[in-house]
Amino acid sequence: MKNLKRFENKKALITGACGGIGNVLVEALKKEGALVAVTDLDTSSIKAEAKFDGDLKDSKFCDQLPKKVFDKLNGIDILCNVAGVITRGKIDEVTDEDYNLTMKVNVEAPFRLCRACIPLMRKGSVIVNISSCWGLRPGPSHPLYVMSKAAIASLTQCLGLDHAHQGIRVNAVCPNEVNTPMIRSGFEVRGLNSDKAIEELNKTVPLGRIAEPEDIVDVILFLLSDQSRYICGSVVEVNGAKQVL
Repeated sequence: MKNLKRFENKKALITGACGGIGNVLVEALKKEGALVAVTDLDTSSIKAEAKFDGDLKDSKFCDQLPKKVFDKLNGIDILCNVAGVITRGKIDEVTDEDYNLTMKVNVEAPFRLCRACIPLMRKGSVIVNISSCWGLRPGPSHPLYVMSKAAIASLTQCLGLDHAHQGIRVNAVCPNEVNTPMIRSGFEVRGLNSDKAIEELNKTVPLGRIAEPEDIVDVILFLLSDQSRYICGSVVEVNGAKQVL
């Protein structure tokens, strides 16, 4: 296959860079020529042109990060809001702490990062947010998670409309289950064997398996590239034909 360089000298900021999807995305962008800035609680395991350790629950950190990336890389062309948390439990089971964590990481941080990035971006820049199929058609027992991901889907559509005239495209990817440490830790917390749980989950997907991080990253890369130049304000489901039960 031809060695693509769709992002030669593009400057990118990726949140949640140490997660299952974020880590693969960073490597893919670098392979295609991007200069990448990453953020997570601890970025020591990631190779990137710029690293910013920090907590996305910290409003000041989020507000200041895009300018720091801009100054370090001499520009910012790409923002990918990948970081997220999954808070489980029905509404009478979750706490104020659960609410604050979910909204800070899943909603407020992307909002603040988009707000700070857009004034620094030039024509041709792209933002991709990670929402969820459950943000479009909620499943059971995750009211905080589905509410937060619905907010991101709506934010994406609004920003796409508001900033299209500037040549800044904003889209979202909506995965269903993905084989990441996050989903596996959820099984383990419930006392389940994660490998066996994934095997059972695979049976619920018409394509025969849940997504691997690469399946999601390939769609993100498409949305970041000029190949999707006429896609703006869209939420793209990547679900293996599985619908929320």
